Amino acid sequence: MESVQQSPVKIDPGFSDLVQTSAGLNVNACFQCRKCTNGCPVTFVMDIHPDQVIRLVLLGQKEEVLRCSTIWVCSACETCTTRCPNEVDIAGTMDALKEMAVKEGIQIPQPKTFAFHKAFLDDIKRRGRMFEGRLMQSYLLNSGELFRKILDGSIKEEISLGWNMFKRGRLPLVPKGIKAKKEIKQILK
Repeated sequence: MESVQQSPVKIDPGFSDLVQTSAGLNVNACFQCRKCTNGCPVTFVMDIHPDQVIRLVLLGQKEEVLRCSTIWVCSACETCTTRCPNEVDIAGTMDALKEMAVKEGIQIPQPKTFAFHKAFLDDIKRRGRMFEGRLMQSYLLNSGELFRKILDGSIKEEISLGWNMFKRGRLPLVPKGIKAKKEIKQILK
């Protein structure tokens, strides 16, 4: 029988402290009850489960955590955070890990998800709230989906859906303003 050579596990002992201090999160409170994973609606497409992400953070396995697709697949629905008996902000941890991966220049396993994530945050930074019309334009352009949809003809379906939403008053042409726009920009810096 042939033995398989595995590379040694790289451990960054300060990684969990970095995650906690940079995002103001308390991942040390996790005792691996798996309520986050059991409640998550998208675990079927994750390569590692939410409780495992937290465990790997605690073990200092920075490379594995920042390269996994789970942090990008997370829909930030906050079901995990709500279910946690120790109030660990798992959704917030996933966001912090995404930001770390981007800052470190790690190749993102879900580039279209990243394009949506970036379009969403850019829109929030710009207006203080999301505007669906601009969000979808930005996503379609930055992800390359616009050109694919034009080539395969599925853009017609998108236009039809948009038109129907507009007719029913569900897709405004002009974004609504908000108060405290400066404060939201400050939070997102």
